[in-house]
Amino acid sequence: MTEPADDGSDDRLTYADTGVDIEASEDATAALLEAFGSDLTTEYAGLIDIGDRYLALATDGVGTKLLVAEAIADFSTIGIDCIAMNVNDLVAAGVEPVGFVDYLAIDDPDEAITNEIGEGLAVGLEEADLTMLGGETAVMPEVVKGFDLAGTCAGLAAKDEILEGEAAVGDALVGFPSNGIHSNGLTLAREAVTRDHEYTDPFPYADERTIGEELLRPTRIYTDLLEPMHEHGVRAAAHVTGGGWTNLLRMGERKYVIDDPCPAQPVFEFVQEEGNVTDEEMHRTFNMGTGFVVSLPEERADELVAATDGRIVGRVEAGNAVEIRGLSLS
Repeated sequence: MTEPADDGSDDRLTYADTGVDIEASEDATAALLEAFGSDLTTEYAGLIDIGDRYLALATDGVGTKLLVAEAIADFSTIGIDCIAMNVNDLVAAGVEPVGFVDYLAIDDPDEAITNEIGEGLAVGLEEADLTMLGGETAVMPEVVKGFDLAGTCAGLAAKDEILEGEAAVGDALVGFPSNGIHSNGLTLAREAVTRDHEYTDPFPYADERTIGEELLRPTRIYTDLLEPMHEHGVRAAAHVTGGGWTNLLRMGERKYVIDDPCPAQPVFEFVQEEGNVTDEEMHRTFNMGTGFVVSLPEERADELVAATDGRIVGRVEAGNAVEIRGLSLS
């Protein structure tokens, strides 16, 4: 990435400027959890002991990517995002997703819109090899403006399949490409690209599609990684979502040295240029081309790469930071 020139102006966008303060959000979540506690959780899923296995649950939504869908009247892919954001969290815990329920809150039911949302959910279910167990559509014109889409995913794992969740010093880091922005950081991305453009304008790096279509590229589903992760001794995984590359710190207090990340797709350069966003803010907000990272013994990393589309992106050292592209994030 190229750091925008500092011309002394105050037009540099940050995620907090657009109304999303990651630290404040994490503090609020911690306060919520303190109210009731939890018996058994991982960084990405809650676990219930059901004897010889764990039942795991994860819940998430699509976020303000929905506003892009509304702006260009294309609701065909956001269902995929809803599935992906949930199942990828279970994969990061080493859990196989098995069932899903959705929740659609809407102010004014529209059959055409709900049908497109359903089509996207169906595609996501097929990609994730997942069963839809049910869901809820709530009509709440006094509460919701437009609509919101979220879901909850259930998974099952043998007790020895749950990832340790702790990277070890000396481990290799293997990263897997994203499909672009996925479903995080869209509040910043939307503010940046609409400063001087419309969603219907051609995307400058590929004018066969619009800016809106580029932002709506659906989140990649990583369930295909589960089997090779278990086979090749993965200790911990990070789903690179809100918070960007600082998600790697969820694999334990270590220094994650990233010296060969997956290439960042052109959409990130576009957002950075249009919003005058710093390199650090970009890496704290977006996946920057790598949507999923795992930590495993160095001697097994080549095996995992050979079995997947991953690449060795770095290594684990003692410390407490993520070092990537000249940045140190903590």
